[in-house]
This record gives sequence, C-alpha cells and structure tokens, in this order.
Amino acid sequence: MLKTDELIEKLKTLGFKEYESRVFLVLLKGKLMSASDISKESKVIRNSIYDILKSFVEKGYCNEIETNTILQYRIIDPVAILNKLERDYHANYNKKVTLLKDTFSELNTIYSIDKSDDLDKPEINVELIRGFNKQRVSKYIDLYKNAKHEVLGMYRLKGLVAEEFDKVAAKFIRKGGVIKSIYQASLDFKVLTDGKMGPATGTDLIRVLSKFQKSGEQIRLSKVKIPNVTIFDREIVFINLTDKRIPVQKHADIIIKNPDYAEHMADLFTFYWDKGLTVDEYEKTE
Repeated sequence: MLKTDELIEKLKTLGFKEYESRVFLVLLKGKLMSASDISKESKVIRNSIYDILKSFVEKGYCNEIETNTILQYRIIDPVAILNKLERDYHANYNKKVTLLKDTFSELNTIYSIDKSDDLDKPEINVELIRGFNKQRVSKYIDLYKNAKHEVLGMYRLKGLVAEEFDKVAAKFIRKGGVIKSIYQASLDFKVLTDGKMGPATGTDLIRVLSKFQKSGEQIRLSKVKIPNVTIFDREIVFINLTDKRIPVQKHADIIIKNPDYAEHMADLFTFYWDKGLTVDEYEKTE
C-alpha cells in the first residue's frame, strides 16, 4: 500500500492542491466527520478547511449533513468520484482540442498567405530549413509543385516518404515534365510484409523502383554513396542534410536558388547517371 505522502503526490498530479489532498484522504476513511475533526486529522488549518469542504460539496465529492448542532461531512463512493473526474477530464480535453483546432485554422490562413509567395522572392538565394521531417518534406513538395520542366534527383530510398509525393510526381509527368532519379542501391529501409515491418531485400528494392519507373520516372541505381540532392529546372537545388548523431528536430535542409550552381549540380548528377545501372541491369547483379 502506498504511503500517505505518495498518495498526496499522486493526487496533486491529478489537479488536487496539497491541503485538498490531505482532506480528501481523511474523508476517504468514510466516517461522518465535522470540520473540526477533519482539520485535526488532516493537519489543515480551520480557515482553509471550510473553503475546501465547500468546494468538495459543490463538486459532488462529499455530502454535507446538517445536524442539530453542527455540519458534518461524508465522502461519496470513490467510484462515483472517479466517473465524475473522468467526465470532467474528457470534457475539458475536448474543449481544448476544439479551441486548438479553431485557433490553428485561423493561424493557418496567415501561414498560407506567407507561404504562397515565398518562392517568388528573388532576393532570398539561400534558405536553411530546420525542424521535423514533415515540415521539411512539405517545403520539398512545394518546390516540386512549382517545377515546370525537369526534376533531377539523387536519393537514398530511406528518405522517401510519400503518398502525397507520388501524386505530385505523377501529375508533373502527366503535364509533360521529366523526372530522372538516381537511387543509392541500399537496403537501409523497411517494408510491410504480412502486416509486419521488416528489413528490405534486393527484391523489394527492385519492386519499389519498378513501380516508380512504370509511372514514367527515369531511373538509375548507384552502388556508391550519393548525396540527397534534387535539382528543379536547373535553377533551384534542394539539399537534404541528415545526421544520425543529432535529434530529428535539428536536422536541416538547404535550398539554393542559383542557376549557375544548379547547372554545376546537374553536371554532378550526369556523372552519377552515366555510371549508374538501370533497374534491369541491377536485377541481374542480384
């Protein structure tokens, strides 16, 4: 059984104050008690006892019984108190979630306005984006949506997240855009098999890339390490920087809007592309 001090600390984490916790534990003994008796046993001063008992009565934690001489108090069934607290917590939680959604719905309109024209500001040549993966992927998808003719990418497959990305890429190809991608021939990703996540095999890699290829993406595989870099229309370069030694929220990406630099990176892409293997050629080596 927990000691009194431990029970008090648990009650405090549930929202009870120190004196309220002491009074509550005394009342839990189930006796019919006067304010004086409760004060003496809980070691809570009389001035505070009356306010606490009044609050407990209003909240439905205990009954106030009037006798010929004094008021006395008795706690109700703790199960009933638990049910009441649980209802209160859920109601309070739902209220906060509703407020949270309403507030961020309004805030998002401000964010969207700022976000819609930030790609058109020529004075911003280099951007460093820090934060969780989802935030950085969102920025990457924005760049993809704004691409007009060609996207050249070098990827490590584990970095791809992408039902939404697949849709954006498919739409880009339908509009006549060209996507050429070099994937590092690595099995450092997981696949879902029979409802369980497990390590990928060479067959899984070929299957995934064949699916990309059927959608219109041109693909090569590299057996040497390649950087995570995407070049949009030979004007914008997106560099994904990751480091297993630091927390995810401190990872960063760099966006460089400079045609000359983009052209140099396109030359690097061509170097790896020419040395890469097609999906069929890679399959024969497995």
